[in-house]
Amino acid sequence: MELVISTLDPTHKLPRHIAIIMDGNGRWAELRNLSRDKGHVRGIEATRTTIEHCVRLGIENLTLFAFSTENWNRPGKEVDHLLALLAEALENESSLLLKNNVKVKIVGNREDFSEELQHAISKLEIATQKNEGLRLFIAAGYGGRWDITNAVREVAKKVSAGALSISSITEDSFSEFLSLGNVVDPDLFIRTGGEQRISNYLLWQLAYSELYFTDCLWPDFSEKELEAAIKSYSGRQRRFGLIGE
Repeated sequence: MELVISTLDPTHKLPRHIAIIMDGNGRWAELRNLSRDKGHVRGIEATRTTIEHCVRLGIENLTLFAFSTENWNRPGKEVDHLLALLAEALENESSLLLKNNVKVKIVGNREDFSEELQHAISKLEIATQKNEGLRLFIAAGYGGRWDITNAVREVAKKVSAGALSISSITEDSFSEFLSLGNVVDPDLFIRTGGEQRISNYLLWQLAYSELYFTDCLWPDFSEKELEAAIKSYSGRQRRFGLIGE
């Protein structure tokens, strides 16, 4: 990794878990009279930069929204390109992720992915499973409603089989059936591209996350932009329904 001088200091409290919607690849390309594909390619560079800087800062968990359940509704050509890029990125970035001790897990419905992409996912997860540094979660084929619905199905199966009683179901026990399972909920949610909505992303997990929206398009997202979001988070008082005192 290149030497990057951080503008953060000990007074800036780091989030344990950052979740990001990487928005604006297509618009970045269109502003430059380029094809949307070029924007997605450039977005991979911003993704690499963000992962590396999270490693430098000592962030424990990072979740990136790579491909949503709604993205299947985009033009077929763009969908094919996005998934091909994802498979290529998982393959090409594996050595860097291993070098930086990053543990990778893909969360979402993989059933509709090509065999090539499913193989790339499994290969990277297996290769990094013993790493103990940053835990990187890539949400692909993911939607918050899908996640909750899938968890409900799993709970129903347990109850039907007599392995789980209805009275024992709590928020904590239910959350274990979600894609992120026992992972601490995101402290900080970042969305680039100027949109200010959650877009069916981690609906359960973002209940008390601090939300940060920026007009910066994802291909332009840098270490400086990441640190600006962390500084904003650090200056907020998180009360979780309590009072400040």
